[in-house]
Amino acid sequence: MAVKGEQTRARLIDAARTLVEERGYYGTGLNEVIDAGRAPRGSLYHHFPGGKEQLAAEAVAASGREVDALIRSLADEAAGTGALIDAVLDALAGRMEAAGYAKGCPIATVALEVAATHDALQQVCADAYDGWERALADRLIADGRPPSEAEDLACSLLALIEGALVLARARRSLVPVERARRSVAVLLGA
Repeated sequence: MAVKGEQTRARLIDAARTLVEERGYYGTGLNEVIDAGRAPRGSLYHHFPGGKEQLAAEAVAASGREVDALIRSLADEAAGTGALIDAVLDALAGRMEAAGYAKGCPIATVALEVAATHDALQQVCADAYDGWERALADRLIADGRPPSEAEDLACSLLALIEGALVLARARRSLVPVERARRSVAVLLGA
């Protein structure tokens, strides 16, 4: 029974991840999550006694961990920070384009929507961004940048990536991503 319960919980989180990224926190209804997660109605509050906010927080945290793992994996394979940023942009822009621009960054939609009103969700978003920024700073340090410079530059690079994805999604065009690539080269002095 425990395995079935964990499978139901995982399906609800996966459904929430998709719906919240596409529609936002306020645009996602619990009935939609239950339907998409193929779960019995009672299982939602059994697994998430904190309701929608807890479910969304766990969904955003899972998305954050997934992107963090992606960045770290790509960092291990990339020839340098510039190549890493190109690979991250390729991965995130590729999934956005494949989703018909219904998806962008899996954190940005929620961060923009609830950062000022839901402390728990704001913290989950901040934690995700902090992890990504740390992964970028680690790569910059590995490339020989001093830690203080690497931290500042990692923040700028993350802001550039996030901004490019938001603009690309809003315009339904990858032009902002291509412009961001050129700006990364300038920032890195390439």
